[in-house]
Amino acid sequence: MREERPEMSENGDGNNGMDVRWSPDPGGTAPPKYRPAAADAGPPPPFSDQVLENVLENVLCFLTSRHDRNAASLVCKSWFRAEAQTRLELFIGNCYAVSPARAIDRFPRVRSLVLKGKPRFADFNLVPLGWGSRFSPWVAAMAVAYPFLERIYLKRMTVADADLVLLASSFPCFRDLSLICCDGFTTAGLAAVAENCRHLRSLDLIENDVEDDEDEVVDWVSRFPAGKTCLESLVFDCVGCAVNSDALEALVARSPFLRRLRVNEFIAVGRLCQLMARAPQITHLGTGSFSSFEEEGDFLANLESAFDSSKPLVCLSGFRDLTPEYLPTIFPVCANLTSLNFSYAEITAEQLKPVIARCHNLQTLWVLDSVHDEGLHMVAATCKKLRELRVFPLDATEDSEGSVSDIGLAAISDGCRKLQSILYFCQRMTNAAVLTMSKNCQELVVFRLCIMGRHRPDHLTGEPMDEGFGAIVKNCKKLTRLAVSGLLTDKAFGYIGKYGKSLRTLSVAFAGNSDLGLSYVLQGCPKLQKLEIRDSPFGDTGLLSGVNHYYNMRFLWMSSCKLTFNGCKIVAQRLPQLAVEVIRDKPEDDNCDSVEKLYMYRSLVGPRNDAPPFVKIL
Repeated sequence: MREERPEMSENGDGNNGMDVRWSPDPGGTAPPKYRPAAADAGPPPPFSDQVLENVLENVLCFLTSRHDRNAASLVCKSWFRAEAQTRLELFIGNCYAVSPARAIDRFPRVRSLVLKGKPRFADFNLVPLGWGSRFSPWVAAMAVAYPFLERIYLKRMTVADADLVLLASSFPCFRDLSLICCDGFTTAGLAAVAENCRHLRSLDLIENDVEDDEDEVVDWVSRFPAGKTCLESLVFDCVGCAVNSDALEALVARSPFLRRLRVNEFIAVGRLCQLMARAPQITHLGTGSFSSFEEEGDFLANLESAFDSSKPLVCLSGFRDLTPEYLPTIFPVCANLTSLNFSYAEITAEQLKPVIARCHNLQTLWVLDSVHDEGLHMVAATCKKLRELRVFPLDATEDSEGSVSDIGLAAISDGCRKLQSILYFCQRMTNAAVLTMSKNCQELVVFRLCIMGRHRPDHLTGEPMDEGFGAIVKNCKKLTRLAVSGLLTDKAFGYIGKYGKSLRTLSVAFAGNSDLGLSYVLQGCPKLQKLEIRDSPFGDTGLLSGVNHYYNMRFLWMSSCKLTFNGCKIVAQRLPQLAVEVIRDKPEDDNCDSVEKLYMYRSLVGPRNDAPPFVKIL
């Protein structure tokens, strides 16, 4: 991290170590000795810094990548100022890395904000409730500074209803709101957004915790303005309470630009048919409950007709409470599908077979392991264009039987050679299967293998899984994200440090056997941004081995390892611009030298002022 010119970027790559400087030639572009003499020997025309910055601003408008803009801002002071004045999209990967005031001062003309809060392990209930990441100070500051703000994307933030009310009343041009894995708000906040954001183009609520008490539910869908809307995307499958289905149907009918609609489990197939008839232009559909309520009756024929008339569909999800007899109704759209999400549907291989046999253009597939290895064989035989596969566990407990294994993984690697991203939960794995994938799928960018159960070896040989993961980092040169599990020794981490030169995110669970493994990673992966470790035997020595690298990382999370309070304190003393948080689960942990949870991240503004009592900032 450059202290004198801090970046607000995801990766903090800066100029990749190159010392680039550009000095404009005040008289032109030709070298002085070749410059033609003017007819009249007079002073050259003025070329002020202001003129230069105006020219730069017009040029920088063509830079859309935040990484390119970060690099441009490091060239010189003029470029730094011009880039700040022209940046319309701001990405902040950690809401505590910079204050709202500092961000606003640096970038005064922002139209779009991406803001992330809690570390990812919050998804596994490892971050205590009340830890922080409140949206309140951000929206309060932006309401004054950014009157033309149009888009907000929040992930793992705590968003209060009052925040949504302020947002809805402060930005007259507001168009897009995406809340991912957020908490703290209710249908009252959604009602404020629906009612006051008159130009709303997308409202995407994904995997949030929205649970109202029955007597406090607000009919937020009815609050959208009457008349034609600008809606292009409406996603609310995570909302845990019923919506006004008549108002929803009316809203869909007066939204001619709607392309994406994902409804919650309180919408059954009877209403779904009516929604599809109202919006035949939809390309992305989340079906809600793929069954009929008792009072609705059987809608099999209507559902078949609805899908037969929905030729534009390319993405299907939902399928909660699946009635297997309804599954064939989606056959008419399968040939066009590029994305299919069955992660909420407990379907068998036999039920999957006739669907997947029609999905030759599929690029993204999410399923439960209830499809077994047999189902994955069918996927491998049909989906030759597959780019992303996620296989989730039906039973995520450590001692579950598990329904997919190395056999399914090997089949996918043999049949889906264009695969770029995989998340695979299983109970049994072999080095041979992982090695096969590393050879067949060398375009892999993301490889996340989660062997459930602690310290599981190769189930055929009994050997550690070192060689398999080593082959992945060695053969897959484009790999940027890796999750490792199973029985791993320091040898595996040696491979990662040696070959994982492009890795940006590494997740470790129940793996390793000494501090040497952690030091291999910290000293060998120059682009590493995010390192998250749980239940592994790494201690103070491993932690201290990365002191020279933490300023270049976005964060480090370690839980249930072998850290001590003293070791964390040493890191804090050596790196004063690093926020070092020790998180205690119980009050009695105050007198204990061992550290249960450590969260470290770079910060430009020092310790945060909203830490709860169970968080100690060193």
